[in-house]
Amino acid sequence: MTLYADVILPLPLQGLYTYSVAQEAINSVHAGSRVIVQFGKKKFYTAIVFRTYQKETLEQPVKEIVTVLEEYPIATPLQLKFWEWVAMYYMCSLGDVYRAALPSALKLESETLVLLNPDFEDGNPLTTKEQKVFYCLSPDRAKTIAEIEKLSGLSNAVTAIKSLVDKQAAYISENIQDHYTAKSQTAIRLAKHYTEDELNAIIDELGRAKKQQHLFSIFLCLNGKTPLVLKKTLLDEAGASSAALSELLKKGYLETYEHEVSRFDYGQTNIDAAFDLNQYQQKAFDEIKESLEEKDITLLYGVTSSGKTEIYIQLIKEAIAEGKQVLYLLPEIALTTQITNRLKAVFGNKLAVYHSKFNDNERAEIWNNLLKNKEIQVVLGARSAVFLPFSSLGLVIVDEEHESSYKQQEPAPRYNARNAAIVLASLCNAKTLLGTATPALETYTNALSGRYGLVKLTKRYENIELPQIAVVNIKELRRKKQMKSLLSPPLIEGMKEALSKKEQVILFQNRRGFASMLECKNCSWTPHCHHCDVSLTYHKGQRMMVCHYCGSTYEIPAICPECETPTLDTLGYGTERIEEEVTQLFPKTSVARMDLDTTRGKRSYERIISDFEQNKTNILIGTQMVSKGLDFDNVSIVGILNADNMLNYPDFRAYERAFQLMTQVSGRAGRKNKQGLVFLQTSHPGSPLISSVKRNDYESFFEMQMQERKVFRYPPYFRLINIIVRGRDEHLTDSAAREFASALRNTFGERVLGPGKPPVSRIQSLYIRHILLKIENRASIQKVRESIYHHQSVVFANPAFKSILLHYDVDPM
Repeated sequence: MTLYADVILPLPLQGLYTYSVAQEAINSVHAGSRVIVQFGKKKFYTAIVFRTYQKETLEQPVKEIVTVLEEYPIATPLQLKFWEWVAMYYMCSLGDVYRAALPSALKLESETLVLLNPDFEDGNPLTTKEQKVFYCLSPDRAKTIAEIEKLSGLSNAVTAIKSLVDKQAAYISENIQDHYTAKSQTAIRLAKHYTEDELNAIIDELGRAKKQQHLFSIFLCLNGKTPLVLKKTLLDEAGASSAALSELLKKGYLETYEHEVSRFDYGQTNIDAAFDLNQYQQKAFDEIKESLEEKDITLLYGVTSSGKTEIYIQLIKEAIAEGKQVLYLLPEIALTTQITNRLKAVFGNKLAVYHSKFNDNERAEIWNNLLKNKEIQVVLGARSAVFLPFSSLGLVIVDEEHESSYKQQEPAPRYNARNAAIVLASLCNAKTLLGTATPALETYTNALSGRYGLVKLTKRYENIELPQIAVVNIKELRRKKQMKSLLSPPLIEGMKEALSKKEQVILFQNRRGFASMLECKNCSWTPHCHHCDVSLTYHKGQRMMVCHYCGSTYEIPAICPECETPTLDTLGYGTERIEEEVTQLFPKTSVARMDLDTTRGKRSYERIISDFEQNKTNILIGTQMVSKGLDFDNVSIVGILNADNMLNYPDFRAYERAFQLMTQVSGRAGRKNKQGLVFLQTSHPGSPLISSVKRNDYESFFEMQMQERKVFRYPPYFRLINIIVRGRDEHLTDSAAREFASALRNTFGERVLGPGKPPVSRIQSLYIRHILLKIENRASIQKVRESIYHHQSVVFANPAFKSILLHYDVDPM
């Protein structure tokens, strides 16, 4: 009987691929193991074993697994089950999920370009195969694996290359060896076991070399206190140079070794450091516990600044006491900065933080620590944290559950981390708590229908009142010619008063850059991206125009290329322009901006938030990053500069997002000491939505939106699947989309809308068409999926559509 393994390749290919397992590797290959396989003639990939089974022989001959990378599986059986659900529900391949789930340091691909390491010193003899490959290599010209196999006469050189890379005799452009390297420090130990008499004899022998004798004595003293003596510690304690240590190493009395250390040190656990809950928090906490005994999912609907985080910390403490792990999800990396400090003080090194700003080795270390059951019991992370290898997950907390940032847009899998976390919790027999001040309509519907538990927290911490919202009619102010700036006179006056009292201000504009676009006053010419059907955003600080879809940058023309007159002017405004105006209005005030342009660096979030917390910054200007759960004690004024641009967007969720954003950003005001004041600038003060925001009336907003959703067949009454068809030829893309939509109508009838052009119908030189499916909630997901795939296979069997790209966005946001 031969052992076979079905593996997942890190490629967007449907299905699994079968390889045989060599006799010597049988005990090392399990579900979840990381293995190197050859795919195609010359490419090698790191695959994940999905399952193994024994059979006499297969109908088709299969390749053998080249090598196994670890003795233990890198993914757990539960993770593989979760990956399978993500691939099924979000209509993508297991390879897509694998690429999203594993840190890059644990994913290996090979273009098989191999170079000799000229600094390699041959400490141990090479095997015959290794020698053959070694002598084929050059330090100057990279060779492909095919070339090496031809020169060496070996039919399979990959194993030998892998071992040469491990010995640092060679390196390759896309490494077949592990990208992950553990962080280590050089430590010192005795070269062998010495008796007390032998140690005294060494000290006497070193009598002529006083520095070496002193260093050796200090080492013995330190070694008596701790088994780990770091090189740096030893040299510092002895006040000695590296030269003295080198001599002791040469004489063979001491030796160096690399001691693996963690990249993360959050200090000691101090469970008692958590705050006591007030009566309202305690009541909500008790209700949550009661609710979670009956239901697997509970919604905590708590107004902004009601102290939801303290409740989460108490729930985490209880889960840890029961020996369970907790996943705490946040929508934005900016939020993890503040929450990390609060959780570190309580949970110390039981805490791990996981998000995309960490480098590959940091993320791989957290993965390995969880896998090896090190002390981590609380994981705080952005959406990708749902893919980590939990062994005893007991509680999942999804904070700000309404946030669209939980939805992955590009590339596949286009999953929603909130929904995925609920499924993950179900697979682990864990409980889920969703927390927010502005629930998603779908979530609130589930809570009202009894599918989820519902707990309300209606009082702010220390009974501080919700902020007063002053609606400013900027249309009327412009008519009266009183708007001299982007900031209305009432807002400017409010800011002056707050700053005079040493209080802080947040200004919110959900658009980065200096201006939305440039326009010629003479002929109305507007610069557009060459690769996308979208106008360019003007960035004054960078002195360029930027496409916010593909990232292309363009120089700013001195004159209009259409009419050749120097009459280019800016239209609209973003955070950069607001920053300039505020600096001019308040020249002696410290101003900071928080948007995608200012937070690209690894620590930039922390720096901006820390400066604002410590009152080093007086005014913070930002996009939606400033709206999400940030907790600042001294903010008394919040300005929402353009409420209308959130409403005028062609999307059925536009009003829901606008309500959530405005309510959330308003909640940053007056959180600790007194009631805050929010200036909401709009040209439509009579809008029902603005009225709901002003009254903080979620219930009336919910009812209004639900009526519309029911009439037009949108979630939560229907499930949406957006089918995106893309291609370089517009006519061909249009034709493929029309044929596919027509085929789908044979099964789904009027549930199919389109194909239509999205608001931006060309991105990165690819033309785009959307087909929208509205499916009843009671319909079988599996059957819908099978029908769509059937029509896809028929329509796209046409060779003319070979170049067309197709992907699915299930539950689009």
